[in-house]
Amino acid sequence: KSISLSSNPSTITCISNDFGYESLFSRQIQALGKKDDVLIVISTSGNSKNIIKAINQAKINKLKVVSFLGNKGGKCKGKGYLDLIVNSNSTARIQESHIMIGHIICELIEKELKI
Repeated sequence: KSISLSSNPSTITCISNDFGYESLFSRQIQALGKKDDVLIVISTSGNSKNIIKAINQAKINKLKVVSFLGNKGGKCKGKGYLDLIVNSNSTARIQESHIMIGHIICELIEKELKI
């Protein structure tokens, strides 16, 4: 089962208004995250405050964190279980690489599960 933490406009508006945009993901992880769940974060710079707070909350909830990062990983580097860092300063190249890596991971999972 997977949950997108950015797909519900009501949740986004509520949390952002009441707690600030920086808490958008961490508040949801606090409520929904369970031990050994996996949180996948994506940040071109690795310095997004909402992503850093999400990773910190995930660690409190004992989630494993896989980080798709750019540049040199920024402040997120080393905070999670696995860092996938695209060593580039170009936002477009980083985002394209993240998409490609995501597709490769999905393909590997589909092959493993034979779906």
